[in-house]
Amino acid sequence: MPGPAPRPVPLERGGRRLGWAMIGGGAALVPWMWALARRLPSTTQVSHWSTAWVGLDLMLAAGLLGTGVLLTRRDPRHGPVAAATGALLVADAWFDVMTASSGADRALAVALAAGIEIPLAILCGMLAARALPQVPSRGAAAGHDRHADPQVKPGWQSINGSTPDG
Repeated sequence: MPGPAPRPVPLERGGRRLGWAMIGGGAALVPWMWALARRLPSTTQVSHWSTAWVGLDLMLAAGLLGTGVLLTRRDPRHGPVAAATGALLVADAWFDVMTASSGADRALAVALAAGIEIPLAILCGMLAARALPQVPSRGAAAGHDRHADPQVKPGWQSINGSTPDG
């Protein structure tokens, strides 16, 4: 029987500062992207091209295998692995399409992205979201949630949706 759901950790002063630093970093990337778009060449020669692509596919394989193993064991740690794998799938789809050289290569890259990589990334995102602990709303915590199921005690719902009673 699983224990109580983890409680959210309150943000300490450093956590709030870190959040603002991340917001600042994201905002600072906007002019940086503009500069890159204007200065980078449209074509280039790259060393270790095949190693980069094999490495990305190796990370994808590890992410899919890890997510699958943890999911079959009903281990809630599958969530972060699925989230990372989904992000890698989106990046892979993007770079496959953007680096395809010819019309046939581009068509294949778009077909694989639309038919496999993006749907699989969406599935990984859904798995990651489902694995998040359910935190009751303030109204529910105060007993004011009219949609709450009185049979399910907060914190007892496990990954497969069962409760201690069944």
